[in-house]
Amino acid sequence: MTLRYRRHPELRLTALEGEGVVLHLGTRRYFSVNESGLAILEALKSPRTVDELVSALCARYEVTVGRAEATVREFLARCRDADVLLDESGS
Repeated sequence: MTLRYRRHPELRLTALEGEGVVLHLGTRRYFSVNESGLAILEALKSPRTVDELVSALCARYEVTVGRAEATVREFLARCRDADVLLDESGS
C-alpha cells in the first residue's frame, strides 16, 4: 500500500508575488505559504505520494532530491497538523 496525500477539498489557494494564501473554508482559517509550499499544495489537487511531490519540486526548482524530500515531509507534517490534508491509501 502506498500512502497518498491530497489537499482538503475546502481549500482555496491564491498566489501573491512569490508566495500564497490558503483559505480553509470549513474552518475559516487562512495561512500564508512560501512559493514551494504553494507548488506542493497545487500538486495536491489530485492524490500524490511523497516521491511524486519530491519529483515535482526537483523539476520546478534547482534543488537536490534530499533537500526536496526534507521540504516535502516537513511541509506535509505542518499541513496535517493544520487539517489541510487528507491521507489516502492507494495501490
